[in-house]
Amino acid sequence: MEITEIIKEAFIFPSQNLEKLAIYIVLTFVLALLAVFGVITALLGINDGSFYFVLTFIFLILGIIVALIITGYQVGVLKSGIDHDESAPSLELKNDFITGLKMLAVSIVYFIIPAIVGWIMVFITNIPGQIMDIVQKTAVSHANATAMAGSSSTVVTGVSDAAIASLTGSITVSALVTLVVFIIFAFLQAMGESRLANTGELGEAINIPEAFRDITRIGVGKVLAVILLIVIIILVIQAVLGYLYGQIPYLSILGIIVTPYLAFFSQRAIGLLYSEIA
Repeated sequence: MEITEIIKEAFIFPSQNLEKLAIYIVLTFVLALLAVFGVITALLGINDGSFYFVLTFIFLILGIIVALIITGYQVGVLKSGIDHDESAPSLELKNDFITGLKMLAVSIVYFIIPAIVGWIMVFITNIPGQIMDIVQKTAVSHANATAMAGSSSTVVTGVSDAAIASLTGSITVSALVTLVVFIIFAFLQAMGESRLANTGELGEAINIPEAFRDITRIGVGKVLAVILLIVIIILVIQAVLGYLYGQIPYLSILGIIVTPYLAFFSQRAIGLLYSEIA
């Protein structure tokens, strides 16, 4: 399929499966309620003891279960794209929960490497050492200022502009490198999720070299174009809605529908993209 065909078909897909979309919306609404109740009971538990903390724990567990079911169902929507099935999948609580657990494992595998790279960059650029140096010089400067209070002598700060600039540069370099690696692995994870949807096998999903080869098989340019278009479309829609919410707060209720719709759209588009090599 051409890129425009993938985007067009994926965007229309949720409107052709309103019943399944409605079920998905209900699930996301339940998850939101569990999160709200969890926060409320946690706050009440600060003053009124362990009973509310027990409720918070229950809401937390239920929230995790519902979140995993939602995640598993999203993989099913992706699978419908791979198979070019015109209908969204039916909700299967047990299977979707298991798939959600697998997808959680996939996410951990694909994003633990960027996290490790981030930590390595922090120490390569010696950010902790630079921070400690600035803290020590600031402490010394403060002590000198206190000792010289009331004196006519001039207090010179112990932290130079060069030290601040060096720390800023180190943080910037570390953040940029980590961001680049994070983005690369986000694209790889999209292939890993597609492999999970296509095979149902966790081992296939976390096979990072094969996920990379999948990108080359589809075409790096096409993968980049489709995923970037998905991101841009979602950001534009959310930005427009954010502006409307600011003007008319009551319209924020639309988020209950729009967010699930966009989730269907993005999963379907990635599935259609992957279908070329499935």
